[in-house]
Amino acid sequence: MLLLLPVLVPIAGGLTLTRLKTEQDRNRTALWTAIVTAALALIVCLLPERTVNLLTIQGSLRLCLQNDGLARFFMVLIAVIWIPVCVFSFPYLKHAGEERRFLSVFTMTQGILMGLVLSRNFVTMYMFFEMMSMLTMLLVLHNSTTAARRASFQYLGYSVFGAGMALAGFFVLSRFQALPNFTPGGALNPALAAQHRPLLVAVWFLMVVGFGAKAGMMPMQAWLPAAHPVAPAPASAVLSGVITKGGVLAIIRVTYYMFGADFVAGSWAQKALMILALCTIFTGSMLALRERQLKKRLAYSTVSQVSYVLFGLLLLTPEGVQGALMQLVFHAVAKDTLFLAAGAIIMSTSFSQVDQLRGIGRRMPRTAWCFTLASLSLIGIPPMSGFVSKWFLASAALESTVPWAGAAGVTALIVSALLTAGYLLPIVADGFFPGADFIAEVKEVGRGMTGPMLFLAVLSLVLGLFPGPLMAVTEALSRALFL
Repeated sequence: MLLLLPVLVPIAGGLTLTRLKTEQDRNRTALWTAIVTAALALIVCLLPERTVNLLTIQGSLRLCLQNDGLARFFMVLIAVIWIPVCVFSFPYLKHAGEERRFLSVFTMTQGILMGLVLSRNFVTMYMFFEMMSMLTMLLVLHNSTTAARRASFQYLGYSVFGAGMALAGFFVLSRFQALPNFTPGGALNPALAAQHRPLLVAVWFLMVVGFGAKAGMMPMQAWLPAAHPVAPAPASAVLSGVITKGGVLAIIRVTYYMFGADFVAGSWAQKALMILALCTIFTGSMLALRERQLKKRLAYSTVSQVSYVLFGLLLLTPEGVQGALMQLVFHAVAKDTLFLAAGAIIMSTSFSQVDQLRGIGRRMPRTAWCFTLASLSLIGIPPMSGFVSKWFLASAALESTVPWAGAAGVTALIVSALLTAGYLLPIVADGFFPGADFIAEVKEVGRGMTGPMLFLAVLSLVLGLFPGPLMAVTEALSRALFL
């Protein structure tokens, strides 16, 4: 039952927070819950692979958890991201208000995410996926403004509709499964599936597009630029850094653990989804370049950058999966840094437009330097970590069996990198070298906010300088999917 603890502890902690009256008690409880959950997640990662059956619905239809390699990978990512964002939220919420409600929902979300990544079959994953959507909608709704209500319902609508598409696909797919649980290499009955391959390929396309809504893939990416400007900065950080990765996780499970890469490789659906991913990369970057509102620009950036991950996965090769998993980690760390920095800037200056931030580097140097390091990582400039993942993705594209994937993929990566530089570097340049226009007197935010940003920014640099351990882990994970 140890597998249940990373799920139950944050849920219990979140419920406890609703009854605590003092700010000090709430902050202490939220932080210790995040730390204990992270410790439990690491313990679960060190355990031999095991399964916990939660509930038998009917026959082989069960709710169950399993700490396989992919679950361990995502659990560590969540644990590393959650604690600094939690620490940042304490001083930030003094400005944003409604601390008790936010911390309660924020803490419970960590438990639901742990359940999502530990899910052993589609039914369990779908249950936690929908619970994640419901809870995180409250994070978007936090400010209770008209714009926040509109954005939260838009987010929930896209998420539920996309998950519903995936569920409809599962109803068809379940008839062709030889095994009810996620299985590396696929769980289809080979003989039966081969007779109905056109139908199943269409089902795979439907399920990937459905879960792609959470990952911000076209045509259902509009919730991201709507949600981020109205959500508090800590919510934006986990939405972009972790929650979108819930959609990526679901796509990995469906593609590599239910259908199998060999079954869908070379199909029209693979090529169509690759085109969608490439179009999302380019479109997200272009919209970010044109956007003047800071957090909305970062939201469009997430649309583009997460589709790098999807493109790597859709290459259906071990090299593509490895590059995708590395990009997933590096984007989560860098984009969390950017959203936390944006939140600190907006809180300190009350400015949210890019053109208003001239001179910010001189008035908030620590925040500006964190923003700069994370920007360099997203662009892919060495020695920052983003360069490593983009190199792997480009190499995987060039080795793809899809004839046009190499040229299209490398072109998209280069053009997107240039556009990313175009929408991030001017903020940095104007921040440190403002010229005649100089921002009004503003002081740096406190250590409670700069500390988490510095940790994540330095982590982006360290992962770029020493990528070896992560490369080994992602290579082992990717190779296991093609046995």
